[in-house]
Amino acid sequence: MALQKLFRLSSLFRSAVSLTLRRNFGLSAVLFNRTKDLDPIQKLFLDKIRDYSTKSKAAAGGIVDAGPSYEKGVSEEITKLQRLYGTGDLTKFPDFKFTEPQLQEVAK
Repeated sequence: MALQKLFRLSSLFRSAVSLTLRRNFGLSAVLFNRTKDLDPIQKLFLDKIRDYSTKSKAAAGGIVDAGPSYEKGVSEEITKLQRLYGTGDLTKFPDFKFTEPQLQEVAK
């Protein structure tokens, strides 16, 4: 009886471990792979991601690789919109305030 419980428990454990290994196979393959063993395409992809990460940290929330022509274009568009729609902060999303309508009950 104890032997049967042990076999049943070991089969449950074995199925749980195999399911976990199957689900995490893609992740474990990447984790165990060394940088020198990477495919050249994978290495190029990782280098570009790391490069973009350093550039985005340097941009501090702005557009990555935005030159002076981009900044000039943005400022021109903002001034154009301010002329058309009036003054205000156009970089902020507007606050909408809706009032609850007064409903009246209609007699039948």
